[in-house]
Amino acid sequence: MPVELTLRKAADELQRGDLASVLRARQRVAGLVGTFPDRLDLRERLAEVYRVLGQPAQAGRWTYLSEERDPGELEAFERAYRRADARLVALSWQGRVDDAPTETARTRLASLYQEARGELQRDLDGTPNEETSWGACLIVMAGGTFVLVCFILGIVTLVQFLWKLVS
Repeated sequence: MPVELTLRKAADELQRGDLASVLRARQRVAGLVGTFPDRLDLRERLAEVYRVLGQPAQAGRWTYLSEERDPGELEAFERAYRRADARLVALSWQGRVDDAPTETARTRLASLYQEARGELQRDLDGTPNEETSWGACLIVMAGGTFVLVCFILGIVTLVQFLWKLVS
């Protein structure tokens, strides 16, 4: 179905206003965003649907890359997705930062990627860099060898039992 026809059907369903129609509209527009993730106009239409549903965090999610966005929705989105890497995943952006259609979107994506890199680096810096001791490795190897020997003995025993049963 062409994009404009799908948007028209979604708009009609939104105007009906009943929950089932609004949910169908959400499904239609979300499908379009999944197919055309670089079209900011479709993201803004999806945000409109979420406003009707009373979900400001989702509305903020889909207008995050837009020229104009509601500060309350943006705050709700950032509260729902506290880490930058989680926000990046939630945006469902496909492609490189340079593929964004507007300078505002490119700037916001680049900033979010930079913030996610910083968070990841802080996480890595906070991780203790400890090596496993040789003793622990030997214990694990001995345990693995024991399990392997038991498995082989079990197979040999099973084969002997079946051989006696057949002969």
